[in-house]
Amino acid sequence: MGVSLDGRTLTIEGLVAVASGTAGVTVDGAALRLIDERHALLQLAREHGAVYGANTGVGANRHERTSEGHGLRLLRSHCAAVGPEVDDVTARATMAVRLNQILAGGSGISRRVAESLAAALSAGAVPALHSWGAIGTGDLASLAELALTLAGERPWRSGDVPATVIDATDALPMISSSALTVATAALALSRVERLLEASTVVAALSFLALRGNPEAYHPAVHIARAHPGQAEVAATMSRLVAGAGEPARIQDPFGLRVLPQVTAPAAHAVRQLRYVLTEEINAAVENPLVTADAVLHHGQFHTATVATSLDTLRGSFLPVLVLSSARLGLLMRPDMTGLRAFLADGPAGSSGLMISEYVVQDVLTEIRVGMQPISAGTLTISLGLEEHASFATQGARALRAMADLAPTLLAAELVAAVRALRMAPGRLPEGPAREAYDVVSKVLDPEAGDRPIGIDLTAAAEVLPLLASYSGRSSSA
Repeated sequence: MGVSLDGRTLTIEGLVAVASGTAGVTVDGAALRLIDERHALLQLAREHGAVYGANTGVGANRHERTSEGHGLRLLRSHCAAVGPEVDDVTARATMAVRLNQILAGGSGISRRVAESLAAALSAGAVPALHSWGAIGTGDLASLAELALTLAGERPWRSGDVPATVIDATDALPMISSSALTVATAALALSRVERLLEASTVVAALSFLALRGNPEAYHPAVHIARAHPGQAEVAATMSRLVAGAGEPARIQDPFGLRVLPQVTAPAAHAVRQLRYVLTEEINAAVENPLVTADAVLHHGQFHTATVATSLDTLRGSFLPVLVLSSARLGLLMRPDMTGLRAFLADGPAGSSGLMISEYVVQDVLTEIRVGMQPISAGTLTISLGLEEHASFATQGARALRAMADLAPTLLAAELVAAVRALRMAPGRLPEGPAREAYDVVSKVLDPEAGDRPIGIDLTAAAEVLPLLASYSGRSSSA
């Protein structure tokens, strides 16, 4: 399987496939020819006047004319990233994003640099990129590390390709991008999207265990106030719980009753961020931008839309997780399940799944700690020339942190729902919910006596991606 990079059609799925190593890359010939044309135009503009970064300094040094060797000096001075090294998947995603953006034709970079980057991707070479050093106006420091690795001044973390020449018209174009930020956000989005779909399936199992009332998902309810995605979520729940027995209550607690209203904003935010990131990975964002008619200096590198979209998704996904924790609490209650407290089995006083609530509240608090809106930040740097930033970089990391933590939280609800349905199997109708239950039941220990449950939580977290398909709902639609 191969993914064609042409600067126009790369998808989130294609990026994930390349990053994970399940797909190779091919480079579109027409895009390479466009690179040649735009590089020649940049060279011509540089010969006839001032071009930012090509024959001038950058930032507050923009009025200073540069001399021979400026390209490598620029990369060395900007190679200031520190902190943890990004993982191989994120590093490969960063390379793929940057190459695809270059293939969009606006950078003016030379063809040899683009081909060197493509060769590294194809060879499986992975650079050592450090995390810290960006504020949402370009991943200058980490991309300088990538550029110097291509130039042979830094070692590859794994693999290798021959070094390439990077000159004055290659240096700034190579690093004038938020490729690492976009890659991090895209990988996190892919995971959150699946978790959101899985969360509805988990909720359906809880609904069945709690003998919920499906009236809350009736189409007439959601047509009456048709917010985006709400009717779709309600229809998904109706389909999953079809055939359930008589409800235990005329009106359920919020954990079941308001699930469509709480899940729909997150599904809408997923779609919006998917659109934004797809635009980013296929965009010519470099400053200056080389067009067929001019070399234009601009602020297109600013990622305000990415930052606000990341804030929106994080803010709307958190209530979905809070609602999951609420359902876990319901599953612990005998008055709600008709089963023993904490779904315990064994002698009186057995704890059952009691401690899972502590785990969930720990994880939920970890997520809440990082919930400050990223786009609310302010700064003034570079001798006052740059007085605003989006901080999309930090928003991407925060979404990744949510994606790392959320599976454990959802897993706790899943373990409890499956245990309750094992204790009351008559509550589980035929259909997709039962199929999902069977998938999970195979990986969870049937022993319900007091024992360590961390193993169950880990196993349930690992199976969550498989549950997403049972939702029958795709947030990317």
